[in-house]
Amino acid sequence: MAGLEKCVDRAFRIPIFLSTTGTLNNLQQSFLNRLILEIEDALLFPRTLPDSEQYPETVLTNIRRLVLSSYGLLAIDFRRFFVQVLKTNAGQPPAANPFWQGSVFLQIEPSMAFQFGLPILLVREKGTDVNNGLWQGGVAPLNILVEWDSDNQSIDQFFGSVQWREVFANWAAEVRANYYIRTEPLIRFPT
Repeated sequence: MAGLEKCVDRAFRIPIFLSTTGTLNNLQQSFLNRLILEIEDALLFPRTLPDSEQYPETVLTNIRRLVLSSYGLLAIDFRRFFVQVLKTNAGQPPAANPFWQGSVFLQIEPSMAFQFGLPILLVREKGTDVNNGLWQGGVAPLNILVEWDSDNQSIDQFFGSVQWREVFANWAAEVRANYYIRTEPLIRFPT
């Protein structure tokens, strides 16, 4: 009976594309697990490559297929690689300019979702890809960006914050509106 309930519960959830990386540290994995619970509590169904979906095509074709069959995208940019770039000014010794970089696909997946018109919510671990593509923030219309300060903010503090709750509720409403628009019948019968 529990298996049937789980199946029925999944049937009434709206599928969304959860874009994230596959290798995480323990804190990042705890954050992701809590995020998935938040998504499921909003009656949305998170799908991701290759964990819940895998097709026999190339990576980009798989991403496109998942974008086309979803009603919203939530992307998480976790810290992945610490990069140290040496800058030189005229006549000055090189100065280190370190930064955190996320996954390469976290530029492609939200871009494809934007191209298809999906509602997009971006969550970034503080300091990651600050000046890199759509993750730099303020890039209209991709300015729905929430930052998690993993060094100073607990997971419960982040998910309990007014900023997160407000942005997540607005995004979930956009996902539901997109679902309604894309699944509404073209012909209306008189009642």
